[in-house]
Amino acid sequence: MNRRHYAITLQQASAESPTLAMLTALTKDSSERLKAIEPLLPAGLRDTVRAGPIEGATWCLLVKSNSAAAKLRQILPALQAHLRTKGWEVNSIRLKVQTDLR
Repeated sequence: MNRRHYAITLQQASAESPTLAMLTALTKDSSERLKAIEPLLPAGLRDTVRAGPIEGATWCLLVKSNSAAAKLRQILPALQAHLRTKGWEVNSIRLKVQTDLR
């Protein structure tokens, strides 16, 4: 069996691999959720929040500091309600502090 090695794009690779296709879709969905809630985030916090993984009906936000996470905890119910009005099934939003976010 001769195997030919040639470069392919990430889109081609994800289309040919169910696992990569699923990961690509989850990443896109997470980014779209973050875009949807950005207007609800206080202006000073927008740069401290990144989209994280989706696990079923739980979505994770990556936050730069404990103080930013504390402030976000206060508005999580509003964020969840907003996402549900946009058609996403989000039962909870988990916050994970990662101080090395850029």
